[in-house]
Amino acid sequence: MTQNEGPDDRFAELARSLKDQDDESDTLDTALKLAVETIAGCDEAAISLVRRGGRIETLNSTGERARQADLLQYEVNDGPCLDTIREHETTLVRDLGHEERWPRWSRHVHDDLEFGSVLCFQLFTAADDYGALNMYSEQVDAFDDHDQVVGLAMSAHIAVALSSSRQIEHLNRSVRSRTVIGEALGIVMERYGLDENRAFRFLQRVSSITSTRLVVVAEHIVATRAIPGEATEE
Repeated sequence: MTQNEGPDDRFAELARSLKDQDDESDTLDTALKLAVETIAGCDEAAISLVRRGGRIETLNSTGERARQADLLQYEVNDGPCLDTIREHETTLVRDLGHEERWPRWSRHVHDDLEFGSVLCFQLFTAADDYGALNMYSEQVDAFDDHDQVVGLAMSAHIAVALSSSRQIEHLNRSVRSRTVIGEALGIVMERYGLDENRAFRFLQRVSSITSTRLVVVAEHIVATRAIPGEATEE
């Protein structure tokens, strides 16, 4: 944050930057970069997201040490990131060298990864879709009360942006799917002299016979001009 730049200016920049991203990975990369730039004590940051079946992944990080610190938590099933996802809005670790809540994890992160403190924020992107924004510092007691307030606001912005980017991705996938199915329908209609409805039933039958999703069948036909399986028009 520059000398003449206040928190409101920084959050306005954050909102604008995140709004410009329509891909989940780009959104997360931008969010993490801004987190490190905004929170003075933060040296590296990572975002953990809970996937289907409860599996937790670190999809993006600003450095390999932050990623390794996250991955170790999943390995030992213990750590501030997991506690934040499961229970707490915010988790602060002031001194990793003397942290007793997660001794296996904290000792390794302090001794081997050379981090001194950690600050984690719960990150909700939907009612059943959540994660954590994890900030790591090389310094002991690097995060103060102001950092916690700013971090909470940042995590809210990130959650909104991530949810929006997923909606955009879903819409783009839907448009692409409809486009390729339309192209495949045109090929089948021309090849077999079918109208659109009968051509669509033909694609559905190919999908059923080959146990392949309709859009994948369509992609194959468009790419190769060949019909998978043995299905023929009725």
